[in-house]
Amino acid sequence: MHRAEEDLLVLKAQAGDSRAFGVLYGHYNPPLRRFAFRLCGDEQLAFDAVQEAWISLTTTLKKLEDPRAFRVWMYRTVRWRITDLVRKRGDVHQPLEEAEVGSVDESPELATSTQLGAHIRLLPDEARVTLVLFYLEEMKLTEIAAVLAVPVGTVKSRLFRAREHLRQQMSGEE
Repeated sequence: MHRAEEDLLVLKAQAGDSRAFGVLYGHYNPPLRRFAFRLCGDEQLAFDAVQEAWISLTTTLKKLEDPRAFRVWMYRTVRWRITDLVRKRGDVHQPLEEAEVGSVDESPELATSTQLGAHIRLLPDEARVTLVLFYLEEMKLTEIAAVLAVPVGTVKSRLFRAREHLRQQMSGEE
């Protein structure tokens, strides 16, 4: 979807056009669910968080002043919903079995996507969220800064530390 088309759909949805809202939902729901799952590792929790974000959006969309901020706004809302739901449930992280992480030495040149995903889930929250937004959701540094409500410099340093942490973790240097 082009930026101008998205902006127009946001404006129409703000005016009450349910078809425009449906198009936005259809376009953003799958990536938001992937994002939520990558944050929490729980499919049901991710589903609940995204649904709650969309429900919240139905009442707050008119408050969005800049339609170009819609994408960032949705990702930020989903992130906070995940945080709230995890806090309500009382668990911080589900421990991974050692077999789930696997040994990178099995294939010294490449880790499988399963191994990489397991290593990413072991990262601290800030590092994991930053990596997911940058590499998997392909957001710009400025967008990530808006989602996380931090300066761009902080995003850069978190991204650097996350990559270093992941490299050390996968090479067994920790």
